[in-house]
Amino acid sequence: MDLFTFDDAYIQRLRERDPATVEHFCNYFRELLSAKIRNWLRSTRSTEELGDVLQEVFVRVFQRLKDVREPSKFGSFVNSTCTYILHEAGRNGNRVVPLEETHERANDTDLDRELEVKRTQAAVRIVLACMPLREAEILRAVFIDEIPRDEICRQKHIEQPYLRVLIHRAKEKFRDIYGRLFPRRPR
Repeated sequence: MDLFTFDDAYIQRLRERDPATVEHFCNYFRELLSAKIRNWLRSTRSTEELGDVLQEVFVRVFQRLKDVREPSKFGSFVNSTCTYILHEAGRNGNRVVPLEETHERANDTDLDRELEVKRTQAAVRIVLACMPLREAEILRAVFIDEIPRDEICRQKHIEQPYLRVLIHRAKEKFRDIYGRLFPRRPR
């Protein structure tokens, strides 16, 4: 793998959620961080947990992009964010109790459903963070905050028919990014 040199323009495109830059970021760091996370969690952890930690790293990096002052050190910034999350997982006891033991002690159906909900929520946060800001705001307002559509129209100074168009486009963009970041695995 070739090392990439980050600059101000790259970080600015990430802040603006440029789709090509976001896709590059996710693909570039997915490989690098997966090896680190896999080593940290060792063989006692499932691939789902690796994915959960990786998703959390991506979410936190996008949330903290405004803190990046030296783009040349962006790789270190992402790496230290990953390390912090891994330490956090260790403090919470995630490294002590393997997932298999948790399943034995709890109702499997409830735990599986709760785990799937948390994974889905993390994936949605990542995808929204990767989307252009306006489209992400509209999806958040409609589907997460459940703001009435007429209120959204008033806030955004747009007509109701145009809001339907914006929602449709945003949903298409969401599906596209979701599909690229989280491709379905054969079962």
